[in-house]
Amino acid sequence: MGTVCFIVDASVAGACLPRHLRSIRQSGLAEHLIPVIVTAAFLDERSTTLEQRFHAHCLVTPDKKLGARLNQAAYVSQAEWLLVAMHKQVLPSQLWPLLYPELDTQTLDALIISAMTPRLPGKLWQQLRGPNAAPPPYLAISRTWLERLGGFDPELEATALTDLLQRLYACPTRLKTLSGQALGLPRGSPLSALKARFSTETPPH
Repeated sequence: MGTVCFIVDASVAGACLPRHLRSIRQSGLAEHLIPVIVTAAFLDERSTTLEQRFHAHCLVTPDKKLGARLNQAAYVSQAEWLLVAMHKQVLPSQLWPLLYPELDTQTLDALIISAMTPRLPGKLWQQLRGPNAAPPPYLAISRTWLERLGGFDPELEATALTDLLQRLYACPTRLKTLSGQALGLPRGSPLSALKARFSTETPPH
């Protein structure tokens, strides 16, 4: 596994931001080994508290849209793998140690981290759902591939995440989709409960 950095934007995580950070820091790894960058358009009263409590770095850029904020965080981190929060949904801390060994730039460019196991191959499933489908909880992408794609669109706000996903699916990306179940989390884990909650979704025909 190469170096890893989590990037969580405050507007994406919303009120769930502390829970995202807690999940990352309760993964069982030493707290200071994995850097976490919290991006935001403005400084709020939570920022200093979250930085101290979760050993995170808050990157505040009032003049930048979401795509530009994420690009700046990727540049600042210089990690080989970027784990970007794409959704308010929080994943359980048990998932992260299981996921890290999958991050191998020799065999993979990006990894979709899902709350449920897709019933179709990733690219086909995304095509059937369409460009307006909700993004997965997290995306792991290698720095090399993010740069090859031109990064996030700096002119986009809310659609910056889905725009990058569409470009990922349109390119010959070495892409996998993994869920906690696929990584071996037991059925009684929090992620199994999430999977049960989302299992009623029926793919379009």
